[in-house]
Amino acid sequence: MSGKSSREARREERLQVESAGKQEERRKRLLQIGSAAVFLAVVIVAVLIVVNQSESDGGDTSLENVATVRGELRGIPQKGMALGDPSAKVTLAEFGDLQCPVCKGFAEEVIPEVIDSKVRSGEAKIEFRSFTIINEESVPAAAAAIAAGKQGRGWNFVELFYRNQGIEASGYVTDEFLTEVARGAGVPNIAQWNKDRKSTSVRDQVQTETDEAETLGLSGTPSFVITGPNTGGKEVLGTPGSAEGLEEAIEAAS
Repeated sequence: MSGKSSREARREERLQVESAGKQEERRKRLLQIGSAAVFLAVVIVAVLIVVNQSESDGGDTSLENVATVRGELRGIPQKGMALGDPSAKVTLAEFGDLQCPVCKGFAEEVIPEVIDSKVRSGEAKIEFRSFTIINEESVPAAAAAIAAGKQGRGWNFVELFYRNQGIEASGYVTDEFLTEVARGAGVPNIAQWNKDRKSTSVRDQVQTETDEAETLGLSGTPSFVITGPNTGGKEVLGTPGSAEGLEEAIEAAS
């Protein structure tokens, strides 16, 4: 083989080695890019799962705003259907129907402000009382809330029900729905809750509270009644149009 042919052969061999090296390097880069893409996809999925759980925070429940309700009520004492310091001088009673869409609006826009400004501070406590005026589905819903209250989760139940409310009188208030709300509300003993909500005493309480609303002359939901040192007994507020109206009533009653 001539010197020229030898040089060309070595050059060709070198080019082949370099080409193979470049192909191997390219393959490694593609693998790295692919691995990074897979890792990024896994991270994105994990973030979405965390975000979704933080929005619901209700385990396997499909309910919305579970975490929101828990955050609003966290740290505030509950007894029965009363939320706030039991020794608070002022008591604000809300007469509502859990199927009422106006009550839902108050639960989302008005009541949280009052809870944050007046109830959490201990200036007032707020009670939920049933005023079942829409249809027969309102009665088991109210009974379920009272039963949740027996385990210190009454207001969680009420607020969570409102935030997942269906179309009134549409048949959505089923045992399955009520149980899901109870679980989302954190009721610890579902078996006892089921027993209580179906009991005669709890059903009688629903009727007694509805009768009280009618005796007070209330005609719609939500309606508010306040008692305090300066009210001279129960004072009917009706349905104030804002949180400020309720806050002012609490201050005047103190």
